[in-house]
Amino acid sequence: MKEVENHNLVDIALVAIGGYGLVYLSGLLDNPRRANFCINGVIDPMPESCRRFDEVKALRVPIYDTLEEFYQHHRTDLVLISSPIHLHAPHTCLSLQNGSTVLCEKPLGGAIQEAGMMIEARDRYGKQVGIGYQWSFNAAILNLKKDIQAGYFGAPKRFKTITLWPRDETYYHRNNWAGKQRDADGNWILDSPINNAMAHYLHNMFYVLGSTRETSARPEWVTAELYRANEIENFDTAALRCMTDNGVELLFYVSHAIEENYGPVFSYEFEQATVRYNLQDPIIRAHFRDGSVKEYGNPDQVYLQKMWDAIDAVHFGAVLACGPEAAKSQTACIDGAQLSMPGIVEFPKELVKISGETGKRLTAVAGLADALKTCYEKSVLPSEEKIAWSQAGKKVSLIGFERYPK
Repeated sequence: MKEVENHNLVDIALVAIGGYGLVYLSGLLDNPRRANFCINGVIDPMPESCRRFDEVKALRVPIYDTLEEFYQHHRTDLVLISSPIHLHAPHTCLSLQNGSTVLCEKPLGGAIQEAGMMIEARDRYGKQVGIGYQWSFNAAILNLKKDIQAGYFGAPKRFKTITLWPRDETYYHRNNWAGKQRDADGNWILDSPINNAMAHYLHNMFYVLGSTRETSARPEWVTAELYRANEIENFDTAALRCMTDNGVELLFYVSHAIEENYGPVFSYEFEQATVRYNLQDPIIRAHFRDGSVKEYGNPDQVYLQKMWDAIDAVHFGAVLACGPEAAKSQTACIDGAQLSMPGIVEFPKELVKISGETGKRLTAVAGLADALKTCYEKSVLPSEEKIAWSQAGKKVSLIGFERYPK
C-alpha cells in the first residue's frame, strides 16, 4: 500500500460483513498501517452474526439495514460490496450515484445486462468500479498477462482449468439464495460453481487473454454440460468449452458434488510454452519447449491487494485493473452456459452418496472426480468421453450478447 502524501483519510463503508464481507472487515481491522482510512459505515440487516461485530461497535461505526438508509445520513469515499449476487449491480449503481468509488465482490452479477448498468452509472457519475477477482490485482497474474500480450510464449492455443471443491449442506443452507437461479422477485442470481466459488478461475482465462490491462478476451460461443446431485435449483457440477474472440479454446471443469478437494489446477497452452499452476505448489510457471522455465510467483500472495488498490484509487486516482469491462466476459459465459443446457441433468440416484451428520451432510457422486480429471487431461467434455450419465449441451453464440435471457 502506498504511503499517504496528504494524510487525508479515505472513508470506507462495508456492505455486508458476514460471509466474504468478513474478509474485507478483517483486512481493515487487522492492518497495522491504518493511518489512511476510516470505517464510516456498515450496511447489514444482521450485523450481529459477524464474529467481529463487537469490534465494529467499539469503533462506534454507524450501522444501517440498507444502503439507501446509510446514504440518507452519510457520504463515503469507498464502498466494499459483499452483498448477494443479485444485489451487486443495484448496490454498485446506488453507490456511484452517491459519489462513491466501488469495489464490488465477484461475480459482477447474474445477467450480462448488469454489466451495462454498472458501466453506464460509472461513466455518468465519474467514479471507478472494481470487481473483486483478486488474482487480477496481483503481480503474478499481471506480469503473466504482460508477457502474453508481448507474444513471449507465441500464440495462445488452449486454456483449461479444473477445480473440485466439496460443499455440504452448510454451504447450501447458509442463506436463501445459494444454488438458486432467481430470487423471490425474479431477479437473476444464477448461483453455481462457475458463478461463485470457482468464478475466479473462469474469469482468469479470459482476463489474461485481454489486449489491455483493464480488458478481457470476449467469449464468442459456449457449449456447457450442467449437472446436479444436491437438492438445489441450479447445478453443482459443470463442464464447458468456450471459444474466445481471439481464437483460443477454453475448457472448464468444476464440481461441489465430490468428496475431496482438488485444484485449482490450470494449463495454458501456447505455441512455445505451457503455463501451469497447481494449488499444491502454488507458483505459476511457464515451461518452454526448449526446457527452460520462468516463474511468476503465487497469485494469492497478497490476497487483499484489490482492497489496497481501491483505497489508492481514491487517494491517487490509480486505475483499477479489473472493472466491469474485464469481468463481464465471465458473466456472458455463465449466461451462455445456462442457455446451453436449460434443463439441469440429474445424476443417476444409484451413484449419489450422502454422508455425514444432519445439517452437515455431503452429497457426492461416485466416480465423478476421476471422470472430470480424465476429461481435463483429454481436453474433452463428459459427453465426448461417452460417460454414461453425460448429456451434451447445445452451442450458444455470444456474439453481440448483451441481455440474458436472449
